[in-house]
Amino acid sequence: MGGSVSIASGPIAAGVAPPRATPAARTRLQNIDALRGFVMVLMLLDHLRETWFVYVPVADPVDARTILPALGFARFAASFCAPIFVALTGLGAYLFSVSHSAEETTAFLVKRGLILMAMELFLLSPLYWGIVPQPTFWLQVIWCIGLCMIALAGLRHLPRPALIAVGLALVCLHNLLDPIRLTSDDTLFPLWAMLHQRDTFALPLGFVAKTTYPILPWMGVMMLGYGIGAWFRADVDAAVRERRLVTLGVALIAGFVALRLLNVYGDKPWFVVAGDPVRTLLSFISLTKYPASLLFLMPTLGGGALLLALFERIDRSRLIAALAVFGGAPMFFYIFHLAVLRVFYHSALAIWGPNHGTYVGIDNYNWIFVWYVALLVPLYVPTAWFSRLKRRRRDIAWLKYF
Repeated sequence: MGGSVSIASGPIAAGVAPPRATPAARTRLQNIDALRGFVMVLMLLDHLRETWFVYVPVADPVDARTILPALGFARFAASFCAPIFVALTGLGAYLFSVSHSAEETTAFLVKRGLILMAMELFLLSPLYWGIVPQPTFWLQVIWCIGLCMIALAGLRHLPRPALIAVGLALVCLHNLLDPIRLTSDDTLFPLWAMLHQRDTFALPLGFVAKTTYPILPWMGVMMLGYGIGAWFRADVDAAVRERRLVTLGVALIAGFVALRLLNVYGDKPWFVVAGDPVRTLLSFISLTKYPASLLFLMPTLGGGALLLALFERIDRSRLIAALAVFGGAPMFFYIFHLAVLRVFYHSALAIWGPNHGTYVGIDNYNWIFVWYVALLVPLYVPTAWFSRLKRRRRDIAWLKYF
């Protein structure tokens, strides 16, 4: 997930010295890094929950009648991570294509996609072994991004209006496929599980694969991110870009509210919890992520557009600079923070033993927030060091992949 702009980011990520950037261009790219860093920081909260509350069964979407409200709202905040990150990957791919030939861009997307898929299988999945009971290859967001990048390598050759139209169709219409359910006896079951049906299928030697992120809607998100890439060209005035982002963000959020109120399409229905407005609100914002529903994607992508516009306005703040550090070395942060959490978990398991069945966990969710705040600085320091190393040692080829 490395690079100066996104997983599929600009010249630095490709190991090619970039042209000298103007101050405006540096600001524009820093804001993209800052948004990516923002969602990386949000992701830490969800992964803390995933580590220390793993013993708590959480349905998807969350049942607002029974879920701990703090957990429900934290889950909604973490929902912004994947959509924004995938959209920024498409945006980064466009920015890469601006300064590279069509052949170089296609080769970069395919190669980077394959590397990300291999990282998911052989580096990230084993981090979960010993926490989950079965030897599972988790085909999660990095796998999904890798596959989508490979698909984008071909789809990007479409005319821009056609690319956006196909992306919109995938995002808006894929829920029509929800009634199609295959079983393990069907020949196309593994393929359909990777495309649209979150499921598990058997692999040789007793392993199983879990398609956590079926890719159809995410392909659409990446294509739309690529489609708006022209807004971020150096010759586009920042005020024009900001106005477009605000319009897009407001339209997506308003459209979400209207469609959600109708309760007719785009996700499972919400409901009123009598005498409890908080749980009613939770029901309204409890949205299906696996696969990502239309209603899941509308407010999260809309929020991402508004945040990018906001970051344009406060681009010189220390907060933006700090967030850009996380966003400048995203794969390093992703792997590093997961490894730190696994070390903590297995150390606790070895010292105190399981306290919830076969798991070790905490009983009070408030500790998640305490640990979240406590870990931000310790995780920031090595990420900042690695981000500076990437900028300083562009001659080391493997650094660009982190």
